[in-house]
Amino acid sequence: MDDHLSDVETLRRNARAHLDQGPITEAYHADRPRLLEVLNEVLATELVCVLRYKRHYYMAQGIGSAPVAQEFLQHATEEQRHAEMVAARIVQLQGEPDFNPATLAERSHSEYVVGRDLADMIKEDLVAERVAIASYQEIIRWIGENDPTTRRMIEDILAIEEEHADDLLTLLDEVS
Repeated sequence: MDDHLSDVETLRRNARAHLDQGPITEAYHADRPRLLEVLNEVLATELVCVLRYKRHYYMAQGIGSAPVAQEFLQHATEEQRHAEMVAARIVQLQGEPDFNPATLAERSHSEYVVGRDLADMIKEDLVAERVAIASYQEIIRWIGENDPTTRRMIEDILAIEEEHADDLLTLLDEVS
C-alpha cells in the first residue's frame, strides 16, 4: 500500500471518532476559522454584487437599455446563487454565514457604485467583476489542496464571474 494512503481500519476508526464534526475529518487541512472569515467576505462580495446588479436592472434607461437590463438581471440571479452556495458551505464547515447589512459593504471585496448612466453602470459592474476574479483567483491558490470542495466551489463561481466580465465588456463596446 502507498505510504500516503490510510488503511481501511484507520479510516473507519477515525470516521467514528468525531461524528459531531460531520464532513470535517482528520484529512481536512484548511485553517477553518480563517477560511470561514474568507468565505464570509466572499458571501458579502456576492451579496453586494446582487444589490448593485438589481439597482442597475431597475435604473437602466434609454434606447437599447432593455437587453442590458436583462443582462443585469441575469447576473443578479447568478450572483444570488453564488451567495447561496457560499452560505451553505459556511454552514457545512460549521460556521455561521454573516448576512449583517450593517457590515456588508466593508466586508465585500467589490464596491457598491451606482453609476450615472448605462455605460457607467456597465463599467462599474465590470470593475466589480474584475475585483471578484482577482480575489477568487487568490483564494483558490491560498486554499490549494487543503479543502478541495471549497476550492472547486470558488473555481465554479470564478468561471461565472469571468463570463460576466466578458459579457459586460461586450455590452460596454456596444453602448460606447
